[in-house]
Amino acid sequence: MRTRRGPVLLCLVVVGAAFVLLFSWPQAVGAQTAPVIAQVLAFRPIFTVACCVLTVCFVAVAVLRHRWGVAAVLAVVFGAVSLVNGGVLLNRGTHDDLPPGELTVVAWNTQGGAASPEAIARLVIETDADIVSLPETDTDAAARVVSIVARDGKSMVADTIYGEASDSSIPTSLLVSAELGGYRLDAAAGSTPGLPSAVWLPSDGTGPTIVAAHPMPPLAGSMGTWRAGLEWVGARCHDADVIVAGDLNATADHLSAHLGDCEDAAIETRGAAIGTWPTSLPARLSSPIDHVLVGDSWRVLGTRVLTTFDAAGSDHRPIVATLAHRGTPRNH
Repeated sequence: MRTRRGPVLLCLVVVGAAFVLLFSWPQAVGAQTAPVIAQVLAFRPIFTVACCVLTVCFVAVAVLRHRWGVAAVLAVVFGAVSLVNGGVLLNRGTHDDLPPGELTVVAWNTQGGAASPEAIARLVIETDADIVSLPETDTDAAARVVSIVARDGKSMVADTIYGEASDSSIPTSLLVSAELGGYRLDAAAGSTPGLPSAVWLPSDGTGPTIVAAHPMPPLAGSMGTWRAGLEWVGARCHDADVIVAGDLNATADHLSAHLGDCEDAAIETRGAAIGTWPTSLPARLSSPIDHVLVGDSWRVLGTRVLTTFDAAGSDHRPIVATLAHRGTPRNH
């Protein structure tokens, strides 16, 4: 019996070590967008808690039933996973400081109009947003928001894109403050496959390049499409003046290989452990898949995930970032 137990435990240790690596820091082997790993990492906080519970259970089995072999190895494996994942979340942080900046950028997936134009307008006014990316918001809703905020003295311009006939009909809208000047759609930039994303350029060549992005989610049948969407987003980051905002259907883990020269605003301000989806879970347990990314020309001053809109209808929370152009004083 003992001669057979040794190889089994050795095999379990090897498999356990691989499990710790793949489900704690798969970036080490480029596996962060692999099936199963990608889905599990999307919910690091819940996975961390689950591994902690399993650790306690296997420790109890080992102690109470004196099964120090398999149970002890499993306790160590799940304990290591929970510790490493907890450390990653702690490092990413839950800061939500939002000092004033030169630009305020907001992203909010409104879940196909589940959040009303009135709620979106309230968000725009409360944050004094300059750029608002609105995945799953149609032309009529965007125009209604522009009309509502105009009554509050805020002038914005809206544009909406839809997928091609063979793609999803779910729209993506963009609101831009009139103070930033005119913007035109860059048709040559294309879109993420499956769901529409687009690039807007300043008409006079002065101002940031704006990307409203909404890649496909990493569903079992669309992993390739999801990865292609992340690659499209990453390609936009070759522009130093770019600002990307939207529901990227990816966490910082998934984006790590696709950010290019962009910085994730939440990572920069140590607020990346606060989740934006779904609103049915507490923010510290949900998935941080909505983002603001910035090119080298921009400095991130602060970010905040807003829980005050959890009852507004959408299953996503808005994320807000304040930015300053590099060289611009902090109190600009």
